[in-house]
Amino acid sequence: MTIKDFMTSKHRECDHLLTQAEDFLESGEFDEALSKYSAFKNETLLHFTMEEEYLFPMLEEKSGIGSMGPTNVMRMEHAQAKSLFEKMDEAYNAKDKERAFSLGESMNILLQQHNLKEEQMLYTMMNSALAENAEEIVQKLQNYEN
Repeated sequence: MTIKDFMTSKHRECDHLLTQAEDFLESGEFDEALSKYSAFKNETLLHFTMEEEYLFPMLEEKSGIGSMGPTNVMRMEHAQAKSLFEKMDEAYNAKDKERAFSLGESMNILLQQHNLKEEQMLYTMMNSALAENAEEIVQKLQNYEN
């Protein structure tokens, strides 16, 4: 499995959790919605951590792009998502269905655009620059914990 394949599959898992949260929200099952939303948030934040603490520094060093290149843009978008999580927490905990949907839509748009950039550009760069250690890197990502 390549780094791109692994990280892309993690994007899909996060997308699925948000969809499940919104399905429960739609049907008025707030406890289940909160549970799926919390899983979505935790998985997304873990994904950001894997990138910011492990993958991005490795790519920056190996490729020579430094920390002001595309990885810096990705870090800024992570910060935007983290800020949005704070508002989503409030909406889900208040069982404010309309606000949670509205914020969920904003999060979905932000993450879809962000994920597309990563999948089309950054992960492709990682597959190329880090190819000789790809198997070891994917294994470490599989064991990554909070």
